[in-house]
Amino acid sequence: MRYDLLKILLVDDNHYMRVLLAEILRAIGVYHIYEANDGAEGLQMMRDHSIDLVMTDLSMQPLDGIDFVRLLRNSPDSPNQLAPVIMITGHSTFARVNEARDAGVSEFLTKPLTARGVIERLHQAIEHPRSFVRTDDYFGPDRRRRNDPAYRGPRRRSGDDQKQVG
Repeated sequence: MRYDLLKILLVDDNHYMRVLLAEILRAIGVYHIYEANDGAEGLQMMRDHSIDLVMTDLSMQPLDGIDFVRLLRNSPDSPNQLAPVIMITGHSTFARVNEARDAGVSEFLTKPLTARGVIERLHQAIEHPRSFVRTDDYFGPDRRRRNDPAYRGPRRRSGDDQKQVG
């Protein structure tokens, strides 16, 4: 992977977390790193720069990571609806993960961060992107992680009122 070509936006209200992420990214060769203090600033940064991938914290004020992703995916003036988003969180409860997933998050990364975890999620988001789907109440990456050939229930797949995008 050509990390040196990536443009990554870090959205986190914690300056030290942004510094840590930026250092990990620089260590693997990412040179174009942009930073924002919250979701609103992140959206503006995406309007000003061509961003390839976003890494955002879940808990921020005034616009948190989930609201940021909802706006990115669904707003008519979104700067890049298809940008992969890695959600970083220390709140890895089932309910919060589902809420973020349902907002359109591509990947999750739990705190405490490790260089290996950052690299793995970055690789997953770039090298193995999930197809985007649009339904009446959702737009974002396909929320299924795997296709189980033994599954016999209702599919709720692209043929069942979903449109594949990109």
